[in-house]
Formats: sequence, structure tokens, C-alpha cells
Amino acid sequence: MSAPASPRPALSSAPGALAAAGVRERVGAYAELSKFGIVLLVLVSACGGFMLSVPLGPDVAWRQGLVVLFGVMLLSCGASALNQVQERRRDALMARTAGRPLPSGRLSLTQGTLFAVLGLVAGAIVLWLGVGRMAGGLGLLAAAFYNGVYTPWLKPHSPFAAVPGAVPGALPPVIGWVAGGGSPLDAGAVILFGILFLWQMPHFWALALRYRTDYAAGGFPMVSEAVGVAGTARLIVVYAFGLTGLSLAAPTFGLGGPVSLAAAALLGGRLIWLATRFAQRPDDQRGWLALFLFSNVYLLLLLAVLVGERLVRHALA
Repeated sequence: MSAPASPRPALSSAPGALAAAGVRERVGAYAELSKFGIVLLVLVSACGGFMLSVPLGPDVAWRQGLVVLFGVMLLSCGASALNQVQERRRDALMARTAGRPLPSGRLSLTQGTLFAVLGLVAGAIVLWLGVGRMAGGLGLLAAAFYNGVYTPWLKPHSPFAAVPGAVPGALPPVIGWVAGGGSPLDAGAVILFGILFLWQMPHFWALALRYRTDYAAGGFPMVSEAVGVAGTARLIVVYAFGLTGLSLAAPTFGLGGPVSLAAAALLGGRLIWLATRFAQRPDDQRGWLALFLFSNVYLLLLLAVLVGERLVRHALA
């Protein structure tokens, strides 16, 4: 009687499984380096700008929309990766960021720098050649301000760096608007820029309060050091009112209609209520979490309603 065959297939598949795991780990490291979760939010805002500007009809420029999203994605990934290259030493000092690809050693400095440069160059080329010089110029302006001014100069030295630092984060919907055929000086583009600009302060300052000890370990001055925790919470309320007011004004300038107005009122009312409750009890972690999470929901829902109302009104026209 012959001896039973040894389980060679299972053994021979082990190297392949290890290789596949290694590839997944490497891809995950690059996705983390690019802060892809944040990039997705950037793409939503750029898509919103495009869909609110592009002429609707049987010949919608879908190709232009895909090109601008691809270019914005590449540029955002490159800028985020370069940000981590620039802040790698500070990241190693903070518990929240010590596990990132560069301080943890999962990617080398050369790999991170090369990925960042390739993303920036490719994104700029795609926007410049595929969409136009205005879109490419706005993309380069956003990256230059983020990586050339905010990251090395403002963030390490000013507790209020988030205010000017919100400029590059507010440009993606304007890039999308331009790709749709509009001008960056159109009222709609300016309103979208303002909404994204004002939204970032409640969002970021709530996060900064939660991790203020971590940021201090990394050597980043926070608003709470200048005006205290309670003062920061009150500033969040001020910006929540400003954001709500601008969102309510959007239909007056042709951006949205009665449905968008109602959505802005409901979303803004909820945001102001959460911000006010947080200002009253700034040490309540549940209040912080509710405010931070809703700030994400606020932006996504507002853009979805603005775009959805425009599409529905066109379909019914």
C-alpha cells in the first residue's frame, strides 16, 4: 500500500500567501501615507463643485468630471504624503501618529518622498492638460500653500494656523466648479469656497481639543493654549453660526433652492446646538465626539442636497 501524499499544495501556497499579504501591507501603508480617508472627502467636495456648475443635459461632460477627480485625487495624495514627510519627526513624538508609515519604518523616507513627488507632479499635469490652466493653477496653489506655507511655517508656530491653513482645503470645490465650465469668481464658486473654509474650523478645532496633549508633545501650538479650552469651544460656536449663515445664503446666489435652504437650516441648527452644548461642557468627551462626527455629516449632506436638488429640478423642467 502506498503512503499517503504529503500536503504539498498547502505548503507551496504559503509563499504566495505571504507575498499577497506583503503587497496588501505595502498598499495599505501608501494609502495611509496619502491620508486616503481625507482624500475621499476632498473628492466629494470637488465632485460637488463640478456637479453644481456643469451644464446639465444629454451631453454632460462626464469625462471632464472624471478627469478633474483623478487629478484632484493624485494631487491630494501627493500633498498629504509630502505633509507626512515634512512632519515625520514630530509624528514620531505623538501617540496618535507614531504608527504612521514613516515614523514606524513601514516606508522609508525615500519611498515617501518619491510617492509624494509623483502624486504632486502627476496631479498637476492631469489638471493642467486634462481640465485647463485655471484648474491646474488652483491645484498647484493649494499644494504650494499647504506644503510650502502651512506645514513648515504656520502650523509649527501659530496657534491659529488652521484659519489660513483652511484655504487649500477650500479650493477643491472651486477646482470642480471650474472644470464644470464656471469661473472661480462666480458667486457659486465663492459660496462653496466659503462653506468649505468655515467648516474646517469647527471640524479641526474639535479634533485639536481632543488631542491637545498629543499636539503639545509634537511641538504644535494649539488655539487652546492661546484662549483656553472654553475659549476654543466658543470660537467653534462662532464659526458654526458663520457656516450656517453662509449656507442659508447660498440659494440667494443661485446655489440651491428651497430644499437646500431647508436642509441648511436643519443641519445648521443641529451643528449650532451641538457646538453650544460643547461650549457649555467642553470637558465632556461625548459632546466632543458628537460635534466632530456631525461636522462630517453636515458637509456630506449639505453637498448631497445641493447637487440632488439641482438634478431633480433639471429632470422635472
